[in-house]
Amino acid sequence: MFEDWLGNEVTAESAVTVQAIDDFVHGFVAYETKAVNILPAADADPDCALANAYAAMLYMFLESREAPALARPYIERAEANAGTATPREQMAIAAVRAWIENDIPQAIRICDETAAQHPHELATVKAGQYHQFNLGNAPGMLRLGQAIMDANQGLAYAHGMLAFGQEQCHLLDDAETSARRAIELERKEPWAHHALAHVMLTQDRLDEGREFMAEMQPTWTDLNSFMSTHNWWHTAIFDIALGDHAKALTIYDDHCWGLEMDYSQDQIGAVSLLARLELVGVDVGERWGEVAKYLKPRIDDHVQPFLTMQYVYGLARAGLEEADQMVSSVTEFAQTVPDFQRDAWRDVCVPACRGLRAHANGDFATAASDLGNISHRLEEIGGSHAQRDLFIQILADARRKVS
Repeated sequence: MFEDWLGNEVTAESAVTVQAIDDFVHGFVAYETKAVNILPAADADPDCALANAYAAMLYMFLESREAPALARPYIERAEANAGTATPREQMAIAAVRAWIENDIPQAIRICDETAAQHPHELATVKAGQYHQFNLGNAPGMLRLGQAIMDANQGLAYAHGMLAFGQEQCHLLDDAETSARRAIELERKEPWAHHALAHVMLTQDRLDEGREFMAEMQPTWTDLNSFMSTHNWWHTAIFDIALGDHAKALTIYDDHCWGLEMDYSQDQIGAVSLLARLELVGVDVGERWGEVAKYLKPRIDDHVQPFLTMQYVYGLARAGLEEADQMVSSVTEFAQTVPDFQRDAWRDVCVPACRGLRAHANGDFATAASDLGNISHRLEEIGGSHAQRDLFIQILADARRKVS
């Protein structure tokens, strides 16, 4: 029996497979590109249940309508070998299967049980935080972070996970303490950098926040496109707030757009940053059209309300008819989703998409009405406070222009 880097027993026949499992888990919590090493390892070792479950999990993070189909062959191989797996590994398999089937409440239940019974199973616990984040359930994120802390006091990534849950619950002092402890343990802990950037932005510590992110930037090496672009996005938000709009636009060009242009998180980061720059009067030139080329395939791609809303805005700002098509598509889709998601899609996302399209098209009265009607429910769509603030800024802009 092998052990992974966290001391968990791993059912595998090959040290090579275990190394790939380590690459995945460490790469996942550290946001490093080596996480993708799990895919060739799972293909080379189809009898390793955990490697295949993690490969399926990786595909689900594509956040696209194709993801479940890509993940299913791997989860089926994992399930076929689950009989020889440990209880921890079986829980990881079950959590990924529930996610693939869009039974997110069940996935969360398994993640909660995993945190209680196997607190070193960081991949499943962090996936649970991701699910809670997408449902707008900050207390659920915090609960998972707290559940694993006793067993992981010496692990930077656990403190980073806790810090973001605390920040989203407005426990800002606690979040800063946790983030700084994570950085003490591992200076290159980009999720902790991210959590502390949230704290500083919320507390209006703008100069300090920009300086802190600049200090951390040399450590942002080997990161996946999401973490790299997102921490640069936070840096640009400080620049915009401080009035350094030219610097923020340069960050967009050099660090926020161009890494993985077909990836959901890179796309919404670009949409959000361009929108914020325009809201403070910056001419972004032809950049909307460049982003929209990669948004066109998203017309029927409804994975999360938070993503769909920004896809619509990006398409509309580029002046593409696909924005209208996507609003129609999401309106139909919202009637078909499971009960646990339906209110967020039907009652928040759909009117928000109409309002965002209206704002992008210069119909500020409609934008003010549609966005105003749902502004008190934005938490339901997921995303962070800082990310959802885009929609509040667009609403405020619409109201100014019709007053």
